[in-house]
Amino acid sequence: MVKRTARRTFLRLLTPLLALAVLFGVSMSPAHAATWSTSDKWGQWSTGGYTLYNNIWGSGAGYQSMWANSHSNWGTWANHPNTGGIKSYPNAKRVVNRNLNQLSSLNSNFDVSVPQAGAYATAYDIWDTSYNHEIMLWMNWHGPVGPLGTYQTRVSVGGHTWDVYRGSNGHNNVYSFLRTSHTSAASVDVLSVLRWIAGRGWIRSNEPIGDVQFGYEITSSAGGLDFTTRQFGVSYS
Repeated sequence: MVKRTARRTFLRLLTPLLALAVLFGVSMSPAHAATWSTSDKWGQWSTGGYTLYNNIWGSGAGYQSMWANSHSNWGTWANHPNTGGIKSYPNAKRVVNRNLNQLSSLNSNFDVSVPQAGAYATAYDIWDTSYNHEIMLWMNWHGPVGPLGTYQTRVSVGGHTWDVYRGSNGHNNVYSFLRTSHTSAASVDVLSVLRWIAGRGWIRSNEPIGDVQFGYEITSSAGGLDFTTRQFGVSYS
């Protein structure tokens, strides 16, 4: 009876604490034990040649925290309201800074755990050095989200089959590759994708490639959702 009474007392104390955590946006994620964490909207951390960036850039955003043990082991707890418009893109990036025609390889791999709720896309964001061209590789997504622009074609390149869209956000060109089946773990031959785009005449064959980013483009995550990266890396030569 003593043990049961103590357990009931513990649960009565714990329940309001959990409720307060959700109400005030306190993450119950691994951030508390991580090497680095932040809830600053522009919080960032550089490690091992990569930069991790909390990146809460959209209007109407709620609370979001980011934690990391390394560039390949990190995650986000986000509590954004159930409204339209992208709120954030927590990500890890590696800077390449090589002309496309000077690259002999550019590859990446990832392994993630994502919720089956909210509205988001797990996506690569690849840029030229002038940020005139944005190449998005959508690996999985949930809820009412979609690419910019108009449908172009279906293509198998870089180890995957994609539906390709082309458009502009008013600041830069956007080329979106939506994987025809969702995945939470894969390797991508990014160079082959970039060469395919250049072959269409959308970017130059010697386009300077800047950042390879990977993360979660979050539109809504009401009540608080966890996004976890178990593995991520970029290699090039």
